[in-house]
Amino acid sequence: MQDHIFYTPDIEIGTKSYILPEEESKHCIKVLRMDTKDRLTLVDGRGNAFEAAISNPHAKHCEVEIKHIESEVQKRDYRLHIALAPTKLNERTEWFLEKCTEIGIDEITPLLCRHSERKELKTERMMKIIIAAMKQSHKAFLPHLNEMTPLKHLLLNATETQRYICHCGDGSKIPLKSALPHTDTLILIGPEGDFDKEEIELAEQNGFRAASLGESRLRTETAGIVACHTIHLINS
Repeated sequence: MQDHIFYTPDIEIGTKSYILPEEESKHCIKVLRMDTKDRLTLVDGRGNAFEAAISNPHAKHCEVEIKHIESEVQKRDYRLHIALAPTKLNERTEWFLEKCTEIGIDEITPLLCRHSERKELKTERMMKIIIAAMKQSHKAFLPHLNEMTPLKHLLLNATETQRYICHCGDGSKIPLKSALPHTDTLILIGPEGDFDKEEIELAEQNGFRAASLGESRLRTETAGIVACHTIHLINS
């Protein structure tokens, strides 16, 4: 990919020329000072990267010519889904979103638990952070961000082969680093007040295994990033 990457979700395979959205056009021409024949990459969030060159450097509707298309860029043979209870401070949840997108994740679910500190979210801002992280880390797949979801609903509808709940309570736990590679995985990360006993029991009744992220007691957002990186390393 070229160093300058732009998110263009409506671009289609087979397109010969394309006009960047107004916001991306402004960034390209006014901020980056790009001009005719300069090279750039367009990504659609579905794994396709379009190498292109500027043909009309307009600040509101910059037109480019498509030179080459690469499909399934950095596609993985497994899916990683992390469901995490958002923190009271938005910036900490946003840090989790940014770093997990950079590492590699497929789906993120903000989780509503009994001890949740935050019960409402502005997903529009969260998506902007995910898109920026996707472009910064040279990825072509955009993680799917779900709306806030009650824990019970997620537990009853999970389809991933491997399912883990990370909590600080007593009882036996397996290290997350023992997870199987190349396997669709869902990991639950609770709020700072942790999952309560009934939530943990319900998770285990629905095929979730208690998992450990190590000996340290981690903040919610840190636990999410550690979980993401652990699965990434297992599959490296």
